[in-house]
Amino acid sequence: MFKLNEAAGVVEITMSRPPVNAINNAWIAGFNELIDTFEDRDDLAVLHIRSDQKVFCAGADLTQMERRFGDADGHLRFPEEVRGFQLLFRRIEKLPLVTVAEINGAAMGGGLELALSCDLRIAAEEAWLGLPEVTIGMIPGAGGTQRLTRLCGRATAARMILTGDPVRGQEALSLGLVQWTVPRADLAATTEKLVERLAGMSKPALRAAKSCIAEALRPGHEGFERELEVTRGLMKTEEARKLVHAFLHERKK
Repeated sequence: MFKLNEAAGVVEITMSRPPVNAINNAWIAGFNELIDTFEDRDDLAVLHIRSDQKVFCAGADLTQMERRFGDADGHLRFPEEVRGFQLLFRRIEKLPLVTVAEINGAAMGGGLELALSCDLRIAAEEAWLGLPEVTIGMIPGAGGTQRLTRLCGRATAARMILTGDPVRGQEALSLGLVQWTVPRADLAATTEKLVERLAGMSKPALRAAKSCIAEALRPGHEGFERELEVTRGLMKTEEARKLVHAFLHERKK
């Protein structure tokens, strides 16, 4: 599911779960295990997250969702799976390394929430970025409502989350969702130059600067708990369950 490479102060995680890097429990466990191997190392400066698929990450594994919703009480246990997403993305957010997401293609739902947990995001102009959960009776509950609002402001968060409409890379740049966009053909080389530049800087200074930036917007975790509370409530409604079931059924056609 992943490829791990390391060179000159940079650890690179390449997501490699065909066809769309769908996130399931095993994926989350595997990513956590990778972080275990480098989290406490002082010789690293940058974590570079990328994909070798046509998309960056399409979000939650729909097959796992389908199995979960096939269980009689699956809709009640689903929020605990969302918590697994939350904990991983919060862990990435809190890493002392500078984290860079290279968004080569679609970053949807949990895939965008993964990118939002990184410090820096560079996207292909052709990429789609979106949080479509509301269209199937859910919310982007893996940090999406919190991080997007903090990053881009309430108006942009409301636009993207309440409509579920995705944006292309160039518009994502204008909204502040990503910091750079380039044509897809130039993305890998441009990101590599950025990562190399960061890795050449003072590691203690990078870590100190990142910690101060985080301190400037220290909101607590109430919003994340609210996401889980809302998700639990939605799972108890017949409407949300029907919408999710309809979505999962439709994708089989």
